[in-house]
This record gives sequence, C-alpha cells and structure tokens, in this order.
Amino acid sequence: MNEQPPPDEPLLQVRNLRIAFRVDRRTTVEAVKGISFDVPRHATVALVGESGSGKSVSSLAVMGLLPADTTLIDPGSAIRFDGRDVLRLPADERRALCGRDIAMIFQEPMSSLNPVFTVGFQVGEVLRRHLGMGRRQARERTLALLEEVGIPDPPRKIDAYPGQLSGGQQQRVMIAMAIACEPKLLIADEPTTALDVTVQKQIVELLRRLQCERGMAVLFITHDLGLVGDIADHVIVMRHGEVRETGTAAQVFGAPRDLYTRALLHCRPSLHARPVRLPVIADYLEEGGPLLAEALPQRTRGYAPDDEIILDVRNLRKSFFTREGLFGTREFQAVKDVSFQLPRGKTLSVVGESGSGKTTVGLTLLRLHKATGGSALFEGRDLLALPDREFRPYKRRIQIVFQNPYASLNPRFTVGQILLEPMRLHHIGADDTQRVAMALALLARVGLPAQALHRYPHEFSGGQRQRIAIARCLTMRPEILVCDESVSALDVSVQAQVLNLLQDLQDEFGLSYIFISHDLAVVKYISDRVMVMQGGAVVETADADELYRNPQHAYTRSLLSAFPRGVE
Repeated sequence: MNEQPPPDEPLLQVRNLRIAFRVDRRTTVEAVKGISFDVPRHATVALVGESGSGKSVSSLAVMGLLPADTTLIDPGSAIRFDGRDVLRLPADERRALCGRDIAMIFQEPMSSLNPVFTVGFQVGEVLRRHLGMGRRQARERTLALLEEVGIPDPPRKIDAYPGQLSGGQQQRVMIAMAIACEPKLLIADEPTTALDVTVQKQIVELLRRLQCERGMAVLFITHDLGLVGDIADHVIVMRHGEVRETGTAAQVFGAPRDLYTRALLHCRPSLHARPVRLPVIADYLEEGGPLLAEALPQRTRGYAPDDEIILDVRNLRKSFFTREGLFGTREFQAVKDVSFQLPRGKTLSVVGESGSGKTTVGLTLLRLHKATGGSALFEGRDLLALPDREFRPYKRRIQIVFQNPYASLNPRFTVGQILLEPMRLHHIGADDTQRVAMALALLARVGLPAQALHRYPHEFSGGQRQRIAIARCLTMRPEILVCDESVSALDVSVQAQVLNLLQDLQDEFGLSYIFISHDLAVVKYISDRVMVMQGGAVVETADADELYRNPQHAYTRSLLSAFPRGVE
C-alpha cells in the first residue's frame, strides 16, 4: 500500500533530470542537463523556452513517452509524482498512472486524434480503458464532458469525425479526453499555438476554469509569453536544456533576474512600438543590457496618396460547393465581395478568426483556388481571367510562403534541389552553374551557410526551414509575396529574425506583402494597412496605427480585446 505524501509536498518533483538521445553507436546528444523543478498541488506552472530548450522533452519524460531505444535517462535522475518515483515504476503501473492521474494535451490535435474514429468513440475509449465503464455509461459521460468543455450541440458532435470539427473544437475534444479520468496533473504542451486569438483566449479560459473547478495542477508549456502572464502562477524559464530562472509569474515578468529571461520579454513584438529592426536574443545578450523596442529608432507605416498600386482586387468572390442529396448542391461562400488595393513596397495584413476567409483570399489570388467572381488587376490585366498559358509568366511574380515549413518543403530534395527546381522551370539563369551561384547568394541573404545547399529539410530547425521557404520564393524574383501565417509557429526570437528578414527584403527589393496572420502584435509591427475579415467579408480596413488606436467595428474590438496582454 502506498504511503500518502504530506499535503504540502509538491504534486510533481523533478530532480536532476538528465536526458540524452543516442544518434548512433558512438554519438549522443544531451537534451536536458540536470534540471530540477516542482509543480505544486492545485497550481499552474508555465515551462517557457525556445525550441530546443528541452521543455517538451522534460514533459514527455514525465509521461513516459520518450522512445526507449534511443533515450538515455541518467540513473541519478528522479521524477516523483504524488510521492511515487515514476521512473522506477513497472511499465503497467506507470501506464495506468499516466492514463488516469496524469494527462497530456498536445500542440496539434489532428496528430493526436484518429481521423477514422468518431469523437465519441475516442473519448469513450479513455473511460472504458481506465475507469472500466460500459458503452452506454461511457457515452453518457462523454456527452457531459463535451458539454463541459464547450463543444456546441454535443448530441450531434459526439458522432462527428475530427476532420468535421474546427481547430478549436478539436482542441476541446483533446481537453475532454485529458480530463475524462479527473487527473491530478494536466500537461498542456503548446495547446494554443496554431489557434487564432479569440479561440486561443477561449481555450486558456477553459483550462483556467477547469483547473479551478477540479483542483488539478497544470504544467503549461509554451513559447508565448503573453499567455504565460495570463495563466500561470509560477514560471520556469529554460534554455539549452537548463533552467535559467524560476519564480512567481509576477516576479519573473516584473523583475526578471536572468539576462536571457529579459531578452525573451523584449524580443516579442509590442503593440506600443514599431522599431526599424526588432531586437533578437543575440542582440540583447551581446549588449548585456536593455534594448527596449520603445527606445529604438521607430518605423513609420501607412499608405500614401501617391503610392503606386501594384494589385487592385475588386469584388473577389469564392464559393465551395458540396453535394446534397442525389442531385442537389449546397453553396458555401468563403469569400464575399472582397476589395482592396496593394501598393508597391507596402504591406497589407489580413486578420480574422479561422474560417474568416483570409487564407482563401490569398490562395484564390494565386489561382490555387478558382475564383467564383471578381477581378484582380495586376498591371492592368485581370489575373483571374487570364488563360493558363498567359498566366504562367505571372506565377513567378506572385509567390506564397505557407504557414508550415515542415509540410511545404519536399523532404526528399536537398535545399539545393528545392532552390534550383523553380529556376529551371521558369528559365531563370543561363545554366545550372549560374543558378547554383544565385542559390548560394540567396542562402546568404536569408542568413544560412553555403553548406545548407547539400542538406535536407529535416536537418534544420523550424525557423531555418521558413528561411529556406522564403529563399525558394526569392528564386522567382517576385514582386508580391503572400505570407500565410508564416511566423505563427515560431519562437519569439526566431520570429523576430524572420520578421527582420522580411522587412530587409522589402526595403531592398520593394516587395509588396499580403500578410495573413492571427497574431495582432506581429500584424501591428509589419503592417502599413490592416483588413479585418469575418465570415468571408471585409468588416473594416484602415491604416495599422489608426485601426489599433480607434477600431470602428465591434468584431475588430473583440479581436483586440482577446489579445493576450500578460506581459504588456
């Protein structure tokens, strides 16, 4: 029989945790270097750090989800949960513990939910396996859980498949699965990274409410410092596998002791400043002191009356049709009479919740979707009405950088092949020798070494892959770049580097950007003008400073109010 731990003892105690990964027979890489921290009972602890800091690896070690064949955990390490050393538990006991008393929510719900099973089956499976419920009892409990986490119309959604739900609803299903067994500890690993601000706020408020009502502890892993300030009681800052600072949220944000913590806080774009260049962590650490965005030289933004208009979009419409019955069809209007102008060398940002139509606008302009109506005038010619052969020369002049560089780069091609292929297709460069020279120059331009030319995408970090994606677009010498959530999944320091790169390219080449994003701080930093979309329609358009200072539409005000301000 297990001895009950003292009530004031932390629920989770991590002591001297050292984790290494075996690369080959001779080589190991140390990912976590002797860290120690506590998660008190009934509290929310935020684990903060950049990619590669070891925060997710540490949480997977708690759950026992690290690959056993390549993971080396130091024998002197200890992870105690509720008085039990989980690293020394038999496999079946640990599996039961991590299914019932410790639960985890992952960043990407569609990678965690099985697409071929209904929502009800997947939540019910947790209840049947860990609580021994019958099918009818599990279904009734699943309906109650779906209602508790805010899923609309649970009796209908319980029989839906994950692909039929929005991203926010999918994440709510994951939360329902996680709390089904009423765990004592909930680990949330980047649960809101890919969500827009309003859904993000709803998920954070849901987690906060569940934590209070159920009295569970929460280990919240994120790189979004604004969220940390809104949700956490305690903060742990990690870098390169080490803990750099711990303390209450008020202390860490109000008077951070570690230089790296201060750097993280100041690299994040601010709603109150627009420096010519965002400070990055390396700048801050090298200077050894404050590089406050407000104190740096500021950039003026906005459209001017004499700006040259490079793209004039009028009454753009896009509908999708689905079959209904034997002979009928149903129309869904994704974009409804959207009009805007884009000047040369300026940035128009498009913001709105998921499903607002902002990405569909970008894809339709590139003819990746066929427009239902409207026009897009480029140098007096309607891009949407051109025959395919006549549109071909314009493909290289309008390019897109997608949100996910992991999916948009061919994993079987080297970086050199990725960069050379579009140049060959569009006959850019006299021969491959000249093209290789151009590719090397572009890699240097986006801050990557020449050796990258011979490496594969999986050998790079997320920020480096996004730089490769940008370099691939630049091989075409475009005039318009559509950036579709291109920095939303990046750490604050990497995000600052990519934003600085985009700004440098715009200054040097006069590029025009259509910048699609749900991150309102990033939008404020990079935009000359902002277009707000809701339900496929434009509800407000204004210069960036004016829109943030005096939003006219109620929906715009709701977006701004949902923005996390924990560190403002």
